Amino acid sequence: MASEPLRLIVLTGSDRPEVRTAWDTLLPVLNRTDGIQVVGEFTRSDDVPEGLAADVAVVLGGDGSILRGCRQMGRRQLPIAGINLGQLGFLADLTPEEFRRCLPKLRDRRFDVDEFLMFEWTHRSESGDRQTGLGLNEITITSARASRMIDVCLSIDDEPVTTFSCDGLILSTPVGSTAHNLSAGGPILRQDLQAFCITPICPHTLTVRPIVDTADRTYILSVSRSRDGARLVVDGQIDRPLQPGDQVIVRRAEACFRKIRFPGHSYYSTLHRKLGWRGQLNYRQQSGGQTEGGSS
Repeated sequence: MASEPLRLIVLTGSDRPEVRTAWDTLLPVLNRTDGIQVVGEFTRSDDVPEGLAADVAVVLGGDGSILRGCRQMGRRQLPIAGINLGQLGFLADLTPEEFRRCLPKLRDRRFDVDEFLMFEWTHRSESGDRQTGLGLNEITITSARASRMIDVCLSIDDEPVTTFSCDGLILSTPVGSTAHNLSAGGPILRQDLQAFCITPICPHTLTVRPIVDTADRTYILSVSRSRDGARLVVDGQIDRPLQPGDQVIVRRAEACFRKIRFPGHSYYSTLHRKLGWRGQLNYRQQSGGQTEGGSS
């Protein structure tokens, strides 16, 4: 008996013209591929119905589109294949041409699904109001006005850790460690680690360094001092004002980010390609007794 077709949804996570063009080009290719059935297309403003019968999701855009797509899918995370139409593309790591070449593997289910940590955040205001959501990359707390220092208090499992006097504070997952966290001087974490990284942005005290701790703990962040107010930013896309007395509570989410990985793709090969790693300098001997990179 013939196997069931692979049911696929497409998330066009950006309204850029190139995304619309890419989808108009890709749809006929998918419709011509035996064994693949497109069961839905969702724009950036759509939530994916939890009961929708689908096997995988294809995201068109870039890493930001994948971050948005994870929120659109909510508690039921389908395996995602990301087609990069943006810039760097750590998560959306397939070009349109690579994706088309991988269609037979997708149809025949010849791929692995890697699962990565997501977090659930709760913004609890001093008045008792609560707002919750899912995230994949990071929580960032910054001053509401550029170039203003704030004091961010951190507790882990109700134990006070420290107060960071800084331009801001980032709490990131391993997936998010190569995003804002990396730019702020935080460490790169292997994506399948179950941990959070806390990285201060331009801390006032030079002895303050990033902290890595297990994902099984509860992280509570609050702002004790901010002359111009503070902002809570989730995955660079959700922006909320923070007041003194508010708490931001971060925990491991029950849902996981599920990423499709085709043969030949690996985490470190992606780092090499995306970060431009070239290994050791090549100190080739030059004339006059000098070598590239220094004196002989």
